[in-house]
Amino acid sequence: MRIRRSYGPGAAAAVAGMLVLSACGGSGSDDSGAASSGKPRIKLVVNGGLGDKSFFDSAYEGLKRAESELGYELKVVELGSDRTKWEPGFEDAAAADDYDILAAGTFDVTDYIGELAPQYPDKKFWVFDSAVDYSGKNGCSNKCENVYSVTFKQNEGGYLAGFLAEKLVAEKALKGAESLNKVGVVGGVKIPVIEDFIVGFKAGFKAAGGKNSDVLTQYVGGDKPFGDPAKGKEISTAMYGQGAALVWPVAGLSGLGTFESAASAGRYTFGVDSDQYQTLTDNAQKNTVVTSILKNVGNALYQAAEDDKKDAVKYGAVQSVGLAEDAVGYVDDAHFQEIVPEKIRTELQKAADRVKSGSLTVPSAF
Repeated sequence: MRIRRSYGPGAAAAVAGMLVLSACGGSGSDDSGAASSGKPRIKLVVNGGLGDKSFFDSAYEGLKRAESELGYELKVVELGSDRTKWEPGFEDAAAADDYDILAAGTFDVTDYIGELAPQYPDKKFWVFDSAVDYSGKNGCSNKCENVYSVTFKQNEGGYLAGFLAEKLVAEKALKGAESLNKVGVVGGVKIPVIEDFIVGFKAGFKAAGGKNSDVLTQYVGGDKPFGDPAKGKEISTAMYGQGAALVWPVAGLSGLGTFESAASAGRYTFGVDSDQYQTLTDNAQKNTVVTSILKNVGNALYQAAEDDKKDAVKYGAVQSVGLAEDAVGYVDDAHFQEIVPEKIRTELQKAADRVKSGSLTVPSAF
């Protein structure tokens, strides 16, 4: 399944402008007006910050579309990278009466939402890229009946990334890196959702004829696994030094260091979550991106907003989406077609079709 860009030519500049507004404490919405406007109000609480040009920016873009196209009011709260501030930050965000729906993502937020949702039964909560414990054994004293969770089959996107990576190195299709046969994956931290990317990647690499010993993996770790571009650059530079033709960062903001490293080394990358060829502003870094493996967080949140207006969101349950739902995929654009030979593009599309149809099951870390 191929996904073409969902952004227009001026979107990068528009998003950059919106991020400046959000850094000042909101998305540009007037909080006092939101309460009296009669519009449904969404509060996006980011356990980190916007500007990663990837995961959280995708979520933000989807909710901005819901604001402009579906008539929601959007407020953004950025809690920063200091984890000690996350729990009180979520408590304050939930206690404020300036939202109808509180949206938050990643595995780090599930315990917070599991504790808070029962305290505010008249509010709705959306958790993306993870799921709360609906059994009630770990928080969720009301079994989170007012929480909707959506998870993504990132292993399917990882499979396509690995498949493409092996085909590119085997066919010597990457100019300037024809003699290299290794590739790398930089993970944020060793947790199931990141491992799911890597398990899928290795399965795709092997299916395309590669050896898993040619896949280098390392994790950023530390206090800021998804917010340390310098460490991401350090790891990526070491991988390129070990003979990697291409490195795929699956590490949020830390992954920005990979693009910087690739530009310096004259090597290649894949983007993740968002179309990073589109969102990166440095031309040298942009040109290292062969394609981006998309996790369409923004599309999933936009769909939730659309469904919520129809009372069609299934609260008290988790929904898992992947290639079959167009929730993951890869960018196929002129830049991709220029780098990747037609033969490989055809083989990749056939692999995607097999996954999408269910005739091929990709292994998972879950």
